Amino acid sequence: MHAMAKSTDPDVLLLAALADPTRLEILRQLAGSAEVCACDFTDCCGVTQPTISHHLKVLRDAGVVVSERRASWVFYRVAPNLIERLGGIAQTLVPGGIIPVAALLSTGAASKSGRAVGRPATA
Repeated sequence: MHAMAKSTDPDVLLLAALADPTRLEILRQLAGSAEVCACDFTDCCGVTQPTISHHLKVLRDAGVVVSERRASWVFYRVAPNLIERLGGIAQTLVPGGIIPVAALLSTGAASKSGRAVGRPATA
């Protein structure tokens, strides 16, 4: 068996970065805050600072997070285009594309009212 070459596809790098439990936990912590100092991740993830630094580098290289150094501290935020990138990947995987949640909700509400979706109500 031969080893697979490391991909340079940005979508593969993004999904691979998110596929690790520690990195996903880091992203979940970031999602609840405007920004988080790198020093604050060790409590959430139960790993050492060097391990956190490695995971943050993988996330940064994949474009999942962005960072900003201030003096000796580095603060991380979710990349501003992450949702669009994930949505774009999802649209390439679902036949017919993604159905917006609002469309599903309006369809469900109409069908609960006893009339067929897309047909006018009759008297």
